[in-house]
Amino acid sequence: MKIELGLTSFADNSDIYMEDGYQSAISNAQRIRNIIEEIETADQYGLDVYGLGEHHRPDYAVSDPVTVLAAAARNTKHIKLSSAVTVLSSDDPVRVYERFSTLDAVSNGRAEIMVGRGSFIESFPLFGYDLKNYEELFNEKIELLMQINKKEVVNWEGHMRPSIHNFGIYPRTEKGSLPITIATGGTPESSLKAGALGLPITYAIIGGDPKRFKRNIDMYKSIAGSYGHNVNELPIATHSWGYIAETDEQAKREFFPSVKANHDILAKERGWPMYDENSFEREAGPNGALYVGDPETVAQKIIETIEALGITRFMLHTPVGSMPHENTINTIKLLAERVKPIVDKYFENK
Repeated sequence: MKIELGLTSFADNSDIYMEDGYQSAISNAQRIRNIIEEIETADQYGLDVYGLGEHHRPDYAVSDPVTVLAAAARNTKHIKLSSAVTVLSSDDPVRVYERFSTLDAVSNGRAEIMVGRGSFIESFPLFGYDLKNYEELFNEKIELLMQINKKEVVNWEGHMRPSIHNFGIYPRTEKGSLPITIATGGTPESSLKAGALGLPITYAIIGGDPKRFKRNIDMYKSIAGSYGHNVNELPIATHSWGYIAETDEQAKREFFPSVKANHDILAKERGWPMYDENSFEREAGPNGALYVGDPETVAQKIIETIEALGITRFMLHTPVGSMPHENTINTIKLLAERVKPIVDKYFENK
């Protein structure tokens, strides 16, 4: 069984917290240049996919993933280049397709679109959308995006954007269509929608036991089958926070300060409790959602997740919060050189 291993990033760019103190955040421009190097390193060392998130706030450097992915495409050859995610509800499906089909041309067919409703809501008021239309915006726009992906000339009537009458959407892709995936944090609505549309799905598992998502996946497969889609041909992926070092102790020691800093920023905004070491140790344990440790520890946890959920792609989200660039590069290399061979060998005859 072929398992794809890859990375995701939100281009976090806040103060860099370490075990011995912190450094001020680097410029957004330097963080973007670092991201491009991280993508190039992932490709050089043989990872399968890189996903980059969209945000519109000061502690995340990338607002347009496609531009950064296109820059990385020039010096990469094999790695698939995806958003993680494109906030489709506050974007225009026509422009989304146009940007990604252009990326597909620049990268020689490696572009993927991962769409979501958006767990961060800054883009809605920024682009003039009312949050009361949160669900309707996504549902209408995903169906329009799918039509554009299938047909060169589009006719469309909807409520959330102006109608389209007999217009062609360009450039078209050489391979006929773009891979489109729905990403979700686990809401039943997203699993139901992706299953009904017959689209691949990616689950963001960032807390609790990953095995609990088996219920969501079973629901997704059941709905997909009831709508006549071939469940065996629908890729299912997960993404989870993680960090790799030479030993479990080193990985935890280096990772905890940035995870706490990242969590606590959001906790203040959303009324969550502050993060502590007990929470971290629980999530880093065998039944938690952090994939942190030495290569063997991380590889075994990934294998257990793949087997429990029946997924074919696992993406490690790193860094979480801001970490020294060299630490992220080292994690990428360890994932490729020491984790991936263990995972590949385990599944080669399954």
